Amino acid sequence: MCAARVSIETLKTFEPIGSLPDARLNQLAGLCELETVTRNSDPFLVRSIAGQAVYLLRGELVLTYPDGSSKVLVGGSDRSRHPLAHRGEVFTSAKAVTEVELMRIDDDLLDVMATWDQVASAEVSAKKAESTSFANWTMMSGMFSVSSLKYGAFSQLPPAHIDELLRRFERSEAKRGEVVIREGAEGDFYFVIESGRCKVERMVGGVSMLLAELKSGDAFGEEALVSEVKRNATVTMKSDGALLKLSKKDFVELLRAPLLHRVSAEEAHAKVASGAQWIDVRYPSEYQYDKLGGAINIPLSEIRNAFGALDKAKEYVLYCQSERRSAAAAFLLAQRGFRAFVLAGGLWGAARRR
Repeated sequence: MCAARVSIETLKTFEPIGSLPDARLNQLAGLCELETVTRNSDPFLVRSIAGQAVYLLRGELVLTYPDGSSKVLVGGSDRSRHPLAHRGEVFTSAKAVTEVELMRIDDDLLDVMATWDQVASAEVSAKKAESTSFANWTMMSGMFSVSSLKYGAFSQLPPAHIDELLRRFERSEAKRGEVVIREGAEGDFYFVIESGRCKVERMVGGVSMLLAELKSGDAFGEEALVSEVKRNATVTMKSDGALLKLSKKDFVELLRAPLLHRVSAEEAHAKVASGAQWIDVRYPSEYQYDKLGGAINIPLSEIRNAFGALDKAKEYVLYCQSERRSAAAAFLLAQRGFRAFVLAGGLWGAARRR
């Protein structure tokens, strides 16, 4: 692996990465691994492709398949814009025809990003159409950064509740010096800083001690809500700003596992054979690349716009890569009375069962 950092311009040439906003791409660039492989060697002999999206940046790579056939992949070609082995195809070996450069990204991380950003983009569009105050979630750092969405407090959020979560946040202006939460008080809200800065202090031996300073995108207040204890610190605005708050009831409710109708691959195919419709909720570029037969494409961010065109008398089986985006879309449809089912495990799960 080399120490160089991949450029945002390079990331924009790949699918589905190129569909992400610049703020996300800038974060993602620091999480990509670049690897140079010498001629005539197998880049996956020591380190496999499992659990990763691997892209060919430059050079020529020959892939050999179980039936003995082979294919040469050239960096910069249309085919190389997509990750290796993401059409459900399985290659038995790979060999660098020339020196090649690969880029590796954690598969699960990429799917988490796609899920949150599609939902957040749709939420921003809806608020703009309603001419109401809104937070641009896709531009926020801290709590909604790439690493936080995968490893932080929101990483355990059921995907189907993301849209509802973003809708239920209340936005309010806050002035410098305003005490947002006070040590010893009951926990009633969870907060995310949209703009401005806060300081966190705690009384220790009768003296107020500064614990931390928070910035845009940072969140606070979750401990009292989750642990059912009183506030253990005081948070005060260090500057004018805006806060997003979520009630304790909504916080608890939306972190619970959603009641969704999941179906196995066999059940899903049986439903489709009986008249149900496949809906691929991924980006159009993903849909065009390896869509299921007869599927229609309604990206997660466009689901709400499709309510009027869908038939409530018909069953729909939704899918994506991992089940994250399809679960979120199915939750939105179910809320409005549609008979929506989720392909359990997504396309990844179906591929593993073959």
